[in-house]
Amino acid sequence: MKCPFCGHNDTQVVETRLSEEGDTIRRRRKCGQCEKRFTTYERAEVTMPVVVKKDSRRVEYDKRKLQASFALALRKRSVSTEQVDGAISRIEEKLRTLGEREIASHQLGELVMRELKKLDKVAYIRFASVYRSFQDIDEFTALVDEVRK
Repeated sequence: MKCPFCGHNDTQVVETRLSEEGDTIRRRRKCGQCEKRFTTYERAEVTMPVVVKKDSRRVEYDKRKLQASFALALRKRSVSTEQVDGAISRIEEKLRTLGEREIASHQLGELVMRELKKLDKVAYIRFASVYRSFQDIDEFTALVDEVRK
């Protein structure tokens, strides 16, 4: 590690600590030349997969879009922010554990529907009716019947 003060390449780790969350390592270092001390942080860098749209466009994963989808589906429903945050965290964890560089938008939509179904049946039906682009009342009725079971 290069010293931020003098630019010398020889630094020594004096102390290492794990953060309370367990996701970061804090290291105190000492420069071998100027003997000044500084802190570095080490954490895993995990990237989210790129979302492939129906028209084959590729866009970066955007958590805000996911939050907006949940907010729209759950509008005027009594679901707490903590529950929504938990659902989004589960979706993001699933995306990371897939280990894929890309995910189709319909797969992401299915993950959202699965979480909404657990949180609120009305929100699930709202989201599904738009997401699946129902063409007639029979498709909508079939979805409502599925939720009732």
